[in-house]
Amino acid sequence: MKILITGNMGYIGPTLTKHLRASYPDAVLVGFDIGYFGNCITSADILPECRVDLQYFGDIRQFPKEVLNGVDAVVHLAGISNDPIGNKFEEVTLDINYRASIDLAKKAKEAGVKSFVFASSCSMYGAADDSARTEKSDLNPLTAYAKSKALTERDLEPLASDGFKVTCLRFATACGWTDRLRLDLVLNDFVAGAIAANNITILSDGTPWRPLINVKDMVRAMEWAISREITSGGNFLAVNVGSDEWNYQVRDLAEAVAKVIPGTEVSINKNAPPDKRSYRVNFDLFKGLAPRHQPQISLTESILELKNGLDTLKFKDKEFRNSRYMRLNILTELQENGLLDNKFQWVKIS
Repeated sequence: MKILITGNMGYIGPTLTKHLRASYPDAVLVGFDIGYFGNCITSADILPECRVDLQYFGDIRQFPKEVLNGVDAVVHLAGISNDPIGNKFEEVTLDINYRASIDLAKKAKEAGVKSFVFASSCSMYGAADDSARTEKSDLNPLTAYAKSKALTERDLEPLASDGFKVTCLRFATACGWTDRLRLDLVLNDFVAGAIAANNITILSDGTPWRPLINVKDMVRAMEWAISREITSGGNFLAVNVGSDEWNYQVRDLAEAVAKVIPGTEVSINKNAPPDKRSYRVNFDLFKGLAPRHQPQISLTESILELKNGLDTLKFKDKEFRNSRYMRLNILTELQENGLLDNKFQWVKIS
């Protein structure tokens, strides 16, 4: 088997590569990444890309179709990864996350790829009432990131066929330790605040609902999606990936972190404007389709792995939200240094 992973040098990619190398020891693993975050190694014994057989560097917007020669499965992670970036650069986000994704899928189908796995998001449910969202619920994407995921799913569906299986994994919000750590994710942010300052500052009133999933459980779902049978979901499948037990209100996440890290104070901004991004999610479909690939890592385990990892780094940066652990800050720095243009394309420097 030959598997292409796009965006393999981001937050999730190193963990996915390690997992696929263990699950498919004889597979040929190919990486494709633009390299924005290549130097953001947190802690790794080896460069994570040493686990792929071939690494390509390039812009997903100009994807070379020859990279797909002989590829059996594509796991498509590449994209602008969070709301602050998407809100600041909306049109670029749609180009990268949506238009380039559909172009890649068309090239993959033409090249004879059998399985296309798209890392989608539960964020497309946006603002919802207290009933848990199912795959049949209306979508209400509120951000450029969420809109890009909804649009991509919409245009992937007509491409699916008996020879081209498409799986859209609507992931809950990611969390957990990886070789390229991000702290611009809600649980990771809370643990960092507790470690560095014994304080968690909630930027909303704490009431919004969020489903969460550990990165290690995300990659187990991707493994399932690569090889799932057509009888398990059909030629096109969009499925919520997470666990019903991991639907939390933001303030509950903060309290869980404070319980694990004693001495942590939780500050809630009661005057904050309402955060409309609030949704609970139902994961029954995924539970029925993939009973052997269900999430295994608990909230407490996720908090502890983040705590232990940050302790190993002797992390004490109280201003971490202004640091390189935040993806928007890295892209802004690259632009300010004249390395990226306003479309996030590398500037050719002699």
